[in-house]
Amino acid sequence: MRCPFCGDLETQVKDSRPAEDHTAIRRRRQCTACGGRFTTFERVQLRDLVVIKADGRREAFDRDKLTRSIRIAMQKRPIEPDRIDQMISGIVRRLETMGDTDIPSKTIGEIVMDALARIDTVAYVRFASVYKNFQAADDFEEFVAQLRPPVQPEKG
Repeated sequence: MRCPFCGDLETQVKDSRPAEDHTAIRRRRQCTACGGRFTTFERVQLRDLVVIKADGRREAFDRDKLTRSIRIAMQKRPIEPDRIDQMISGIVRRLETMGDTDIPSKTIGEIVMDALARIDTVAYVRFASVYKNFQAADDFEEFVAQLRPPVQPEKG
């Protein structure tokens, strides 16, 4: 493992422990050259996924890109970071076990929205606003209106 501080290839593992609900291993490392300490994560990758964009372009699936977009949607929400990591691991596992290595970006977006809807409505709406490309306040109003239960007429 290359040291992120000095670039030396000699590092020692100082501590290892399970992370993300036992789906990853967190390792504390120390560089033997400069003494810098850093953390790495090791995860099982079942297969190499390819994302098929709406315009037909293909690009390698990037877990970090998925994580960034979810964390932006969850910003300043009262959700534990471990719960977010578990959700992301669950999404990735679901994608890896779908049976096909080529996954449309639309499918990924729908899976993320489904996961967010179960955890936090505000994060769900935030993510949807980017995913569905809301252009005006009316787009938000229509989307949020779909989340609300229908109003029952008063009996009287």
